[in-house]
Amino acid sequence: MKYMLLKTYGPTSFCDTPINEWSPEEIQAHIDFQRALGAQLAESGELVDAQGLAGPSEARVVSSDGRSAPVITDGPFPETKEFLAGYWLVDVDSPERACEIAAQASAAPGPGGKPIGEYIEVRAVMGAPGWRGRDATEQ
Repeated sequence: MKYMLLKTYGPTSFCDTPINEWSPEEIQAHIDFQRALGAQLAESGELVDAQGLAGPSEARVVSSDGRSAPVITDGPFPETKEFLAGYWLVDVDSPERACEIAAQASAAPGPGGKPIGEYIEVRAVMGAPGWRGRDATEQ
């Protein structure tokens, strides 16, 4: 079953220092950790995709009635201190395994190499009603 692990930029459990105040070496160690995790998940065959996302200042919100020109605004919430920073899409055997991966991602290093305790949201990927995808045929 596929799970989306959502990484939010914002306060963490064990680190109050924003990443823009970390040393270049601490930022590199954090990036190296993310790359190693991605490589580990790719090696195990569990990684479907993983990406970091641009900050909210580069986001746009689009709405449309399907007849007239769409309304495109800056957004979604430029004043917010928390925003979606990236994700992992994994295909694993159980929700427990998805949570194990999320826990590993949460412990990414921060200042001084200490785990920062990021909050990683774990969500099952749902198929459309009537959809008979790979997961549905295996059960």
